[in-house]
Amino acid sequence: MINPSAPGWIDKFFSEQKFSEAIPFETVDSFYYKVRETGFIYGHIIAIDSQVPIPIKGWFKTEISKVALLNTLYHVFCLEKRNSEPKNFISEVLTFYKQMNPEGFNLFKILLPKDTPSLSLENIIDQRVQTNDSIISKNFSHLVTNALLFIDVLAFRQYLEHGEIPEKYLKRIEETVLGIVGLALKTKTVKSQHDDLLIKLFEASIRYSKFSKVTVETLETLNLEYFKNRLEQYYLIDMAGMALWSDGVVENEESYFLYALGSTMGVPDDFVTKSMDTTNTFITTHKKKIPYFNYSNPVKHFYDQMTHSVVKLIIRNKNRLIKEIVQSKELMVLLAYSTTRDLDAKEKKKVKKQLLDICKTIPSLTIFLLPGGSLLLPILIKFIPTMLPSAFNENLDENE
Repeated sequence: MINPSAPGWIDKFFSEQKFSEAIPFETVDSFYYKVRETGFIYGHIIAIDSQVPIPIKGWFKTEISKVALLNTLYHVFCLEKRNSEPKNFISEVLTFYKQMNPEGFNLFKILLPKDTPSLSLENIIDQRVQTNDSIISKNFSHLVTNALLFIDVLAFRQYLEHGEIPEKYLKRIEETVLGIVGLALKTKTVKSQHDDLLIKLFEASIRYSKFSKVTVETLETLNLEYFKNRLEQYYLIDMAGMALWSDGVVENEESYFLYALGSTMGVPDDFVTKSMDTTNTFITTHKKKIPYFNYSNPVKHFYDQMTHSVVKLIIRNKNRLIKEIVQSKELMVLLAYSTTRDLDAKEKKKVKKQLLDICKTIPSLTIFLLPGGSLLLPILIKFIPTMLPSAFNENLDENE
């Protein structure tokens, strides 16, 4: 099973998928529809479109985004080059990202001479899926991953076609996406609380433009003829549709805007109709989990996010953690007591010390040893009894 947080995951990805046995060649339309179904287009990924199923339950959002980005880049490589050799793909995508080199993204710092090509790509992808917010901002933000990752895919396709990224392509497509989203939000007959979060989502994802500087009054002022590829056109329509979505209702003016956008780019009405239906179905189904539709107090969000992260780390290291805890009878007893009564100060101190000692032996749990990490211990203490064997609580009876 792939672990996107551990070095070597890209090599393992290609080893497990065995693409050489079944080349994933497809049409532009089938490629785009499959990518959209996974949620990659919308910035909320629910699945990986892979030949061999990849279970993503229990993964962090950044981990899902990393594998999804790699997989989508690889598929567009196969689509454009009719070549499925992973080594060729990795070589091409590394050259592409070296050309990209956006502001604040220093490839020279992360591409170390000792790294293999696949490890270098892992470092780059890890950077690309992040938002452009600071670490502190991310911890208090709903917007953890870059929502405009498909722009990387579109730029990579341009690179594969021309042998280089066309001048100012990235800036142009970002500004066009922002312009279309801005126009779409102006078109909405009913404003919603989601609009501001959607803007924040894009502001946290762009790297070459600034939302506040992109002012577009009408569709006619957008330089849409620059985007001739169907993937680009489809993406722009879906971005507009996502901005217009509001509780499943698309007003006449809003649908007119989408059809006019499609017509301007020569996209058939059938695609626009399908786009509205697909966007509505996806958002309606997954609304509760899509960040920009769920606002909460930043401090509460920070606590919820940290709790979620800690629980995932515990589950991943469950077997080793149980083994270490079971070896300490005193800790077992104290944890059992904690499920039925409050521990006194002395007992709490013992639990804290013994748990920290255990965390020292498990690399993934060293988060608890960092400054402020002890504040997360209550989450660990609360969750541990639920994963220990049923015989766990018998310790309590034996010692009463």
